[in-house]
Amino acid sequence: MRESDVTDTYETQAPDYRIDGFEAATERIEEDFFSVTLSDDMFVPLAEHHSADGRDSYLLFYDRAAIWDAPGTAEYVALHLTRDVEQRTFAFDYERVPVVPLAQNWLTRRGCPPEAAVPTSNHGPRPADALTSRLEDLLRSNPGGRYEVIDHHTDNPGSFDFGTEVRTLLHDSHPASAHAPYRLFLEETAKDFRSYTVREGAFTSVEAADAWAMDRDAPLPMAPAPESVHRALAARTRSPLAGTAGLAVPPAPVTAPRPALLSVPRSGRGAR
Repeated sequence: MRESDVTDTYETQAPDYRIDGFEAATERIEEDFFSVTLSDDMFVPLAEHHSADGRDSYLLFYDRAAIWDAPGTAEYVALHLTRDVEQRTFAFDYERVPVVPLAQNWLTRRGCPPEAAVPTSNHGPRPADALTSRLEDLLRSNPGGRYEVIDHHTDNPGSFDFGTEVRTLLHDSHPASAHAPYRLFLEETAKDFRSYTVREGAFTSVEAADAWAMDRDAPLPMAPAPESVHRALAARTRSPLAGTAGLAVPPAPVTAPRPALLSVPRSGRGAR
């Protein structure tokens, strides 16, 4: 999901860290928190949850400033704040991630209720098809911890003349993927920012995935569709209405050559 097209249209709220009256547990945590939130006036809150006991807060932001960072920088920030309500101190972990489903997975693994990690804005682009939604579900749930992020690259030209593209390279440890365990999840948002697609490419090595991303001299070598998508397509084929409606929009095309995967996932923990 992409939110960048709405951040200049809709007024955003300041991040709700809920640390008034609290101090960082250590000087290093204070320094790290200052560094991570230095440009938080450019953060667009997408989702948040605060535990009833006041000990935990989970926040998901879109970072409008990422477009001016190093090329390929991920545009989403997931943040988990922990508070010692007796000592009135706090600590935190954070992760900068390329796509929303990975941010949701990071938050839920740290205790955020899954439903609370769903972005509340309805103004952004929508999944163009069932396969996009299913692949996002896989990243969001990461069943059995099968996916490990290796690299990612966000290409956001910052112009309505072009769409955006996010490439996330993962290692898939599922036995069914052993023949080509390196999976490139390609998210492409249409230039009108109304919809986006996600496709999964299968590669035998990191080098092969990088070569494809740089050269683009062949279509993305598609991984087999998830089983649930096969079942849905079979049901549509059997339906008397099959063929009367296609995708919300055609899948975004694989575009002109772009730089290979360059950026490294950024994460951190306020040092104790």
